[in-house]
Amino acid sequence: MTSTTTLAAALATRTVVLDGGMSNQLEAAGHDLSDELWSARLLAERPEAITEAHLAYFEAGADVAITSSYQATFEGFAKRGISWERAAELLALSVESAREAARKAQAKGVVRPLWVAASAGPYGAMLADGSEYRGRYGLSVDELERFHRPRLEVLAAAGPDVLALETVPDTDEATALLRAVRGLGVPAWLSYTVAGGRTRAGQPLDEAFALAADADEVIAVGINCCAPEDVEGAVETAARVTGKPVVVYPNSGEAWDAGARAWTGRSSFTPEQVTGWRTSGARLIGGCCRVGPEAIAGIARTLTAA
Repeated sequence: MTSTTTLAAALATRTVVLDGGMSNQLEAAGHDLSDELWSARLLAERPEAITEAHLAYFEAGADVAITSSYQATFEGFAKRGISWERAAELLALSVESAREAARKAQAKGVVRPLWVAASAGPYGAMLADGSEYRGRYGLSVDELERFHRPRLEVLAAAGPDVLALETVPDTDEATALLRAVRGLGVPAWLSYTVAGGRTRAGQPLDEAFALAADADEVIAVGINCCAPEDVEGAVETAARVTGKPVVVYPNSGEAWDAGARAWTGRSSFTPEQVTGWRTSGARLIGGCCRVGPEAIAGIARTLTAA
């Protein structure tokens, strides 16, 4: 463990800072991610780049690194001719790369506790067609559970502090993920992607969050990969419905054009917004797409001042 204090225990006494977007940090370092595997491709080709991206966030003030396994799946790797065995090694490497970044940060003088969250993105991330922002793939809950369980088993065996079940677009996939993490021995957070106070598939958030209220494995519930403007109401709902700490890491406010594979619009994210999110119940706060180390440093400063 990078820290002798569990993340769940830390949430009882403090607000924890998450990192920002992996892809934008890698692109800022000059790496081309215009590929269906996205940042997961670098696990096979340039794993040291993943470690350096994590390190930049730890040095900026993040307490938690979210691994580069969001789009890393057995099925996605198979399309590139990567065997099941090698794919399992790469999934485990995503956790070890974040651990190595934590060791480097501590060797450079970072003395606060650091944790690793193993990312498990939705089924739609593997499709690489933007369907994680729609959900409702035409698969049953059982089929989605069979898709997620093998990857979660490998990630859990690699020893992360928490599993990040993230960017979940609908309640069917949330149900499947909650089933899939049972018995793995690693806590998890469940994080929906939302729009206008509902899941991306259009379900009310109180119903969506209620699925995790009694799940012992789940230590936090919340939202990510959404507009900053959608955060505060969702935080209040998650806290009220579940009684659990809330996790929040929105995008910059720009919008992803899946057809053009490009971001459009302007950023509306400011570190000062996090004060209201914390007051509403958020205890893990960071950024997702297009939120970089500078913004994470601003979040850390804001929370420290608060």
